[in-house]
Amino acid sequence: MSLKSLLALDIGGGTQDILLWRAQQTIENAVKLVLPAPTQVAAARLRRARAQGQDAFLHGWLMGGGAVHRAVDQHLEAGLKVYATPSAGATFADDLAKVEAMGIHLVEQNPDGAASIPFGDLHLDQLRAVCAGFEVELPDTLALAVCDHGFSPGYSNRKFRFEQWSNFLQGGGRLDELLISQPPESMTRLKALQQQAPGCLLMDTAAAAAWGALQDPAVARAAEGEGVCVVNLGNMHTVAFLVQGGQVSAVYEHHTRCLDRALLADHINRFVAGDLGDDEVFAGKGHGCARLAGAPRALPGPPVITGPQRRMAQGLGWTTAVPHGDVMLSGCFGLLAAVQNRFSGRTGQADQEG
Repeated sequence: MSLKSLLALDIGGGTQDILLWRAQQTIENAVKLVLPAPTQVAAARLRRARAQGQDAFLHGWLMGGGAVHRAVDQHLEAGLKVYATPSAGATFADDLAKVEAMGIHLVEQNPDGAASIPFGDLHLDQLRAVCAGFEVELPDTLALAVCDHGFSPGYSNRKFRFEQWSNFLQGGGRLDELLISQPPESMTRLKALQQQAPGCLLMDTAAAAAWGALQDPAVARAAEGEGVCVVNLGNMHTVAFLVQGGQVSAVYEHHTRCLDRALLADHINRFVAGDLGDDEVFAGKGHGCARLAGAPRALPGPPVITGPQRRMAQGLGWTTAVPHGDVMLSGCFGLLAAVQNRFSGRTGQADQEG
């Protein structure tokens, strides 16, 4: 079976990057959008309600936190009330008792006078309406990427998330296993997307970025040789992979806000060399570091970077991945490559041509 078209959404903490790909169209002519992330949109609506002195009613689906979490805190600090349905409230904590302890009132319906603020990472109707104004139809096949910390009441969500990477490595670290159609029940953000869009394909944002970087021919050649270190400098998370062929042999994850250029360089250099410990990363408020026994301890070329915060690596001599000539849509190109790989039954890098 061949892939005819794809709607790819890479949903991050700062932006949602969107690609409408069609097999008969040159990829440079594909419709591409970079829009504020859903969590940024919901946070802006909360700020507007706060400026107007309105209580807020959050409803819809579990979604990413970040900006919207800060906006809720500010709303409560202003002496205004925040109401939420249980599904929307689960955005803030796995344990709904903790959500209530934050000061959020869990309800089923909108109290009178509260500003109605929809929650959710996916808003296809809005995107469809925007595209319709330009006579563009949305593709039927849908691939989505988000960062999911998972459902882990009473246990560190940083540890829980990184355990997923460790399990992936221990299972062989195959790139083609990073694209899934049936997320585990514990990955509640992915499950929410699956419920909103049955039949969609799903991936972690960092995994999508790594796949996307490998669509740069120079990065693909390095990966097929002695290997390459791909570093995704996201707005919220920094994730690095050691990749050779179709296999990942090591993973590192930290919070971008906890890093500066010097610490980033130190961590990545020691990550590649196998000298960076998991406990050290976690103690610095990161997620962790894991590697397979046979992972290389030296690479012939510098790390390859992608992501919206790649300016952090300026001056380090690292290489920027430019898949299909576009530095911003690495995650979308990664989703496309992974789905093409799934449809064709191949492993490794996808075709370079659209």
